[in-house]
Amino acid sequence: MAKEKEITTEDVQEKYSFDALKSEVLNDYRLVNESREASLLGRREVLTGKAKFGIFGDGKEVAQVALAKQFENGDFRSGYYRDQTWMMASGILTLEAFFAQLYANTDIEHDPSSCGRQMNCHFATRSLNEDGSWKNLTEMKNTSSDISPTAGQMPRLLGLALASKAYRNNPELQNHTQFSIKGNEIAWGSIGDASTSEGLFWETINAAGVLQVPMVMSVWDDGHGISVPKKYQTTKESISDLLIGFEEEAERKGFKIIKVKGWNYPELRAAYAKAADIARTYHTPCLVHVEEVTQPQGHSTSGSHERYKTKERLEWETEYDCIAQMKKWILNTDWNDNGIDKKIATEEELKAIEKEAKKTVREAKNRAWKAFQEPIKQEIATVTALIDEVAAGSANTIFINKAKDELLGAMDPTIKTIVSTVRKVLRIVRAEDFAAKHTLLDWYKQSKLINEDRFNSYLYSCSPKSALNIEEVPVQYDENAELVDGRIVLRENFDQIFAKYPEVIAFGEDSGKIGGVNQGYEGLQAKHGEHRLFDTGIREATIIGQGIGMAMRGLRPIAEIQYLDYLLYAVQIMSDDLATLLYRTKGGQKAPLIIRTRGHRFEGIWHAGSPMGMILNACRGIYVCVPRNMTKAAGFYNAFLESDDPVLIIEPLNGYRTKEVLPTNLTEFTTPIGIPEVLNEGNDVTLVTYGSCVKVAQAAAEQLREVNVSVEVIDVQTLLPFDINHMIVESIKKTNRIAFLDEDVRGGASAFMMQQVVEDQKGYLHLDSQPITISAKDHRPAYADDGDYFSKPSVEDVVEQIYQMMNEANPTAYPSIY
Repeated sequence: MAKEKEITTEDVQEKYSFDALKSEVLNDYRLVNESREASLLGRREVLTGKAKFGIFGDGKEVAQVALAKQFENGDFRSGYYRDQTWMMASGILTLEAFFAQLYANTDIEHDPSSCGRQMNCHFATRSLNEDGSWKNLTEMKNTSSDISPTAGQMPRLLGLALASKAYRNNPELQNHTQFSIKGNEIAWGSIGDASTSEGLFWETINAAGVLQVPMVMSVWDDGHGISVPKKYQTTKESISDLLIGFEEEAERKGFKIIKVKGWNYPELRAAYAKAADIARTYHTPCLVHVEEVTQPQGHSTSGSHERYKTKERLEWETEYDCIAQMKKWILNTDWNDNGIDKKIATEEELKAIEKEAKKTVREAKNRAWKAFQEPIKQEIATVTALIDEVAAGSANTIFINKAKDELLGAMDPTIKTIVSTVRKVLRIVRAEDFAAKHTLLDWYKQSKLINEDRFNSYLYSCSPKSALNIEEVPVQYDENAELVDGRIVLRENFDQIFAKYPEVIAFGEDSGKIGGVNQGYEGLQAKHGEHRLFDTGIREATIIGQGIGMAMRGLRPIAEIQYLDYLLYAVQIMSDDLATLLYRTKGGQKAPLIIRTRGHRFEGIWHAGSPMGMILNACRGIYVCVPRNMTKAAGFYNAFLESDDPVLIIEPLNGYRTKEVLPTNLTEFTTPIGIPEVLNEGNDVTLVTYGSCVKVAQAAAEQLREVNVSVEVIDVQTLLPFDINHMIVESIKKTNRIAFLDEDVRGGASAFMMQQVVEDQKGYLHLDSQPITISAKDHRPAYADDGDYFSKPSVEDVVEQIYQMMNEANPTAYPSIY
C-alpha cells in the first residue's frame, strides 16, 4: 500500500478561515450540548414512568461529532446503542425523533428508525421506498438498523464494507450507481470497549484484515463494561495494544490502528480525517481506539454508576468530561487570524449556547410527548363515548362505568390501556345483544387490524417481490436428456445464475477453488472470477454477516455454511439480525440473503444433526426450504433470486450423487414456495415429511402397501412458509389419519408441523385416530450406518408406527406385529 497522507490537527485547522472555523466549532458545541441534554432529559422521562427504559450516548458526544464530519453520502454505519450524537450531527436523527423512540411512538413520521418497535438509541435510515424498492443509497447517509446484542453489529459491518470492495473490483457492477460510486464508501462501526471481549468482534476484525475492506471501527473506551472494569475484560487493559499484531507492516497488509483521547476535540477531528482517508482511498481497515471516555449517567437507567466507581474516578470523569474539555479548549486556545490572536468564543457566548440547548431539547421533548399522547387522548374520547352508549343499554352499567373510570384515571395511558378496557367491557356484556355493543365490537375489530399493522407486520416482505408472489415455472426436460448426478444439476444452474445476475456473489468455506465439498460450484470460480465466487476462513458468523451487509447494499450474496450442524455458530446472527431486520424497521430495510447449506442423514454426532426445531423457532423472518433433491433445490435458488426475502436452503446430503434428469430451462424453473407436493396417493394415512426423509417415507409406504395400508406421502418442500393453501388438511379429510415424519428430536420440526396442520388448519376435526410424530432420539446420532439406524427414524420405524395406528383402529384387519 502506498504511504497514506499524514493528517495533523494543524492540517484540519488550516482548511478553514477563522470565521468558518468559529461557526463550525460553535455549531459542534451546540450539538454536543443538545445531545447531552437529551440524555439527561431522557433518563428523567424513564424515571418518571413516561418511558420504559433508557440507554444513552452521554460522554461520547465530542468524538462522535468529529466522526460525523467524515461520514459521507453512500457510507454505511453499523453501530451500537450509544451513537445518538453521531446520528444528530449527520442529520439522521432529530431531537423529536429521539424522544419519539423513547416513548415508543408507532408513527413512522415520528420514529422513522423503528416505528416504536425498538428501544431508544437504536437507529436506522430507510433504504426502501413504500413499495419495497430501493432508494438511491449513494444520495444519503445510511445507517443499518441497530440491534442490542453486544457485538452483534460486527458481522453485518464486515458485509457492508465488503460490498464497497465488490463494487470497486467488479466491472460488471459499474452501472449499479444507486448503491455505490466505484466502491468509495466506508462502512463505519462502533462498539463499547467491554464488548470487544465478544467472539464476534474478534472474528470480524480478523476477517476484515484478511479481506482488506474499507471499514473504520471506533471503540468507545470508558474503562468499564457496566460495573466490570477492563482489567477483567481485556488483556493489557487496552484493545489497541492487544491488536498490535493486526497492524499493517511494510509488505504485510493489516489494520491501521489510531489512538485518541475521547475529550480532545482537535485531535479527534484529525484522527477521523486520517482514518477516513486511509479507508476510502486504499480500502485498508482502521481501528480508532477512543480512550478516556466518560459515562456521566452510568450504563443505563437500570442503575447508578456511583455503586461501582471510586470517588477518584468520578472526580476524574467530571474534570475530563468531553464537553467540559471542549469548552476549556475553546476558551483557552488562541487562533491566528491574519496576524491577530483571537478566541473562538467567550464564556458568555458558550453559556448562551448551553442555555439555548436546554431550551431547544426541552421544547423538542414536549413536542414529541404531545405527538405521542394526542392520538391516544383522541382515541380515549372516542372509546369512552362508545362505552357510555353501551352502559346506557346494558344491565351491567355499574361494572362498565368502573372499567371506564379506570381508563380515565390511568396515568399516561397507552394503546394497551384502551384496548384492554374495551375487551373488558365486551366480556361484561357478552350475554347481551344491542346496537351499542355491536358498535363497540366493530371498533375493537378495526383496532385489531390497526394494531396488527403497528406491532405485527413486516416479518416477511410485503412488496411485489415477496417470495409468496413468485409464480411457479415448471421444470422442462429434453425427451432424450441423460441422467446426471444431482450435483451437476446444481452446478449447471449456478453457472447460468452467475452469467445472468452480475450482482450474485457466492462465498463460503471451500466454495471457491474446489467448488465446494460436494462440487456444486465445480469449475465456476475459474470461469466467472474470484470476485464472484471465493473461499472464506472457518468463521460461520461472519460468513452470514458479510452476506447480510452485502444484501443491504443491493448485491445478491449466496452465503454458504458447509454443513447444517455448523449453522449453530451463526444462529445468533441469523436470529437477532437477519430474521428481525425487515420487522424492526417496519419495512425500512431488507437483506435478501440466500443461505446455502446441506444436511441430514450423514455420519455422526457433529455432522448428522437436524436442528430444525431450533432453526424454525429462532429464525422466524427467514424462509426455510427443505428440498428432497437437487432439482428442487435449484428451483428454490431461481425463485429466491427473483424475491426480496431472505432464505435458508438446506440441500439433502444424500442427493449429490443420486441420479436426476438435467432440466433444459435452467435458472428459469422455480420450486413453489409454501406449496407441498403429493408424491404417493393413498387412502388410509397421510404421511407428512420433507428433505431426506422423503426417501424413507416412500420406502415405508411401499412396504405398508404390502400389508394393505395405503399411505399418502406429502413432501412439504418448505417449512417456512408452511402449506399456505392448507392442502394437507384436504388429504386428512380423505384419510382421517396423519403422521409427521422428521429426523429432528422429539418436539422439533415434527411438533411444528403438527401444530400447523392439526391446530391451525383444524385438521383435528377430521381425525379418527390420534395424530402421531415419528422423530429421532433426543440425542445426537451415533456414528456410521448403525448409529443412523438406531438414532434416527428408519423405514421399519415408520412402517411399524403407522401400522400400529391401523391396528388400533381395526385390530381384526391389522393384527399386532409384536
